[in-house]
Amino acid sequence: MEKILVGLKRVVDYNVRVRVKGDGSGVETEGVKMSINPFDEIALEEALRIKERGEANEVVIVSIGSGDAQQQLRTGLAMGADRAILVETAEAPDPLSGARALLEIVKRENPELVILGKQAIDDDNSQTGQMLAALWDRPQATFASKLEFDGNSARVTREVDAGLDIIEVDLPAVVTADLRLNEPRYVKLPDIMKAKKKPLDQVPLAELSVPDSPAIAEKNFEPPAARERGIMVDDVAGLVSALKDKGLL
Repeated sequence: MEKILVGLKRVVDYNVRVRVKGDGSGVETEGVKMSINPFDEIALEEALRIKERGEANEVVIVSIGSGDAQQQLRTGLAMGADRAILVETAEAPDPLSGARALLEIVKRENPELVILGKQAIDDDNSQTGQMLAALWDRPQATFASKLEFDGNSARVTREVDAGLDIIEVDLPAVVTADLRLNEPRYVKLPDIMKAKKKPLDQVPLAELSVPDSPAIAEKNFEPPAARERGIMVDDVAGLVSALKDKGLL
């Protein structure tokens, strides 16, 4: 194939403890470490491995968000992507708006394969890949743990509740990456320096004729309730009694 397009989302790093803002308007991001969404990093790693096997000629990465997302795109370029596209918008898009924006980039780039993470760790929606496939009117293979190619088709092993599901889809197609698809590589300092010279195009969201205001309004955020302190019991009878007191038995 000629080209693979990979979506990257800027999220709070998975090692950071998420805190809700005092006014409940959102999650605190000021001074917080931000990273590539882990599932998107897996998607990029898979695209790079496909290219390194000689099954693709170019890997293009795209992110939707503020100018700060350039940091994550530069990381993706340091991993090995050939060029990057930033769709600039002040408001973080909802899944449908994100899918519509990605569709416009797909129309411009004409990739044979689009790989996204199965979900983002900030909202856990797991919707954008499926919506993009529907809007693009192309096959989709979600939750991929293995990806193989045979001519103009892809054989995808999917992780589902009942175990593994193997399907074949015609290309172009949308694939979403699951955790066990691969282990992303470490970025080395020389690659970070080289990434600064790679092309990074910036496209205003308005230029793609996609609404810049999310279709879904998030009005209030609350942290989860604090866990109750545990109790010690002396024996099985004490455990059963404690469970009955809590209405669990």
